[in-house]
Amino acid sequence: MDKKWLTLGAVCTGVFMLLLDITIVNVALPDIQTELHASLSDLQWVIDAYALTLAAFLLTAGTIADIVGRKRVFAVGIVVFTVGSALCGVAQSTTVLSLSRAAQGVGGAIMFATSLALLAQAFTSKDRGVAFGIFGAVTGVSVAVGPVLGGALTSGLSWRWIFFVNLPIGLAALAVTMIGVEESKAPGVRRIDWPGCVAFSVSLGLLVYGLIRSHPDGWGALNVWGSLVVAAVLMVGFVIIERLSRDPMFDFALLRVPTFNGGLLAAMAISASIFSLLTYLIIYLQAILGFSALQAGVRFLPFTGVIFVTAAVAGRLSAIVPVRMLITPGFLLVGVGLLMMRGNDPTGSWTHLVPGFVVAGVGTGLINVPLASTAVGVVDQARAGMASGINSTFRQVGIATGVAALGSVLATHINNSVSDALAGGPLAGQAHRIADAVSNGRTAAVLGQLPASTRGLAARAAAEGYADALDRVLLIGAVIAFVAAVGTFALIRTRDFVHEPVDAQPAVA
Repeated sequence: MDKKWLTLGAVCTGVFMLLLDITIVNVALPDIQTELHASLSDLQWVIDAYALTLAAFLLTAGTIADIVGRKRVFAVGIVVFTVGSALCGVAQSTTVLSLSRAAQGVGGAIMFATSLALLAQAFTSKDRGVAFGIFGAVTGVSVAVGPVLGGALTSGLSWRWIFFVNLPIGLAALAVTMIGVEESKAPGVRRIDWPGCVAFSVSLGLLVYGLIRSHPDGWGALNVWGSLVVAAVLMVGFVIIERLSRDPMFDFALLRVPTFNGGLLAAMAISASIFSLLTYLIIYLQAILGFSALQAGVRFLPFTGVIFVTAAVAGRLSAIVPVRMLITPGFLLVGVGLLMMRGNDPTGSWTHLVPGFVVAGVGTGLINVPLASTAVGVVDQARAGMASGINSTFRQVGIATGVAALGSVLATHINNSVSDALAGGPLAGQAHRIADAVSNGRTAAVLGQLPASTRGLAARAAAEGYADALDRVLLIGAVIAFVAAVGTFALIRTRDFVHEPVDAQPAVA
């Protein structure tokens, strides 16, 4: 087999694992809580530790890969992620589990940051469109299929198997990487910009931490606004460091390339809209409509299946259709699909969501493929890792920002709705507690603690409040998608892409 296809296999396998672990853990949280006697705060860190390190190390990993060697760094990422998965599986406390999840995030950041650079070096001409098509399908499906696989493993075996399943996959990906991936790095010898790496990673880590904790702790909490302020100060420091460095980790000249900025806008918008909303759609199906984790996951198949098919088609089209003529219509379809999902009735059928799932899935498939090409297509091979890293960083910041902002809107609307519904009744004093449980997907647990005589009233208020709030955040997500459609159409230009000869060879270490 041609080594470029082995490269594609290794990259897609690694990225599938790391993106899958963003959502696969959610459905196992009740089982983890029971076995490890965890508090709600403990469970939150099981989720947050992974997201935090994943976002913080993306640009740093991509930049180091350009200098040290992309194959070598990608292989290290697989090892770190796989070892972290093993430690998660055997963890006997939530502290060990959270630290192991942080290790997973570091490994995931390394793999994600180098993935597009490896594909860009391995594929040229028409094959690159096919490769990016498959990569786009994998990235879209992996995030959404997590609840299905997580529910199946947790129900059929144990929550520990959502981590153990990564071990054979990781070993296989490592073997393929060592055998089939060609080593490459940026030409010339450059030093690693360690001050820039530290400043950027700590800044991103604090930014994501502040966004993550804004929902449970509130925007006025010291740890939230304090971390955001320090993140801003460090980011200013990072800019100063880069301006003074002889070998900066980030070339700010790229920000003068409209298409590069359009790619960053698209990366952040797709994450802040449809992918952030998946969290709250999953809660709606499970906590409000009463589906199990596996049942809820299966109901996302109209969305994930369409992404996979559309991404394959988009990969073929990307060789003949201008990139913005895929990304812009994609965002329009995502926006329309989100609007079609509105009008939820907790007493009705889940099938109300299906048309919106299909339309949004087509749009997501159209976006994911050309988005990969905008990340590395406007730079030369020497800066592919850095460009891939910054694009991936914007994806993760988009997720963190979207989940935090939409979660705040959702929680506020649910609280107002539930308070109005229960005002003057026997549950008026419990309204805030019920609303908080609904917005965090713990409705059943809290309702079970209420007297049987008031349980029905609370359940109705909770369900109607969540449905109304979900409609609100779906509207916001649609607006984000429509704004991205306008922005990407204005920014992305064919002439900004670096056109290499078909027989061009990457710099080989």
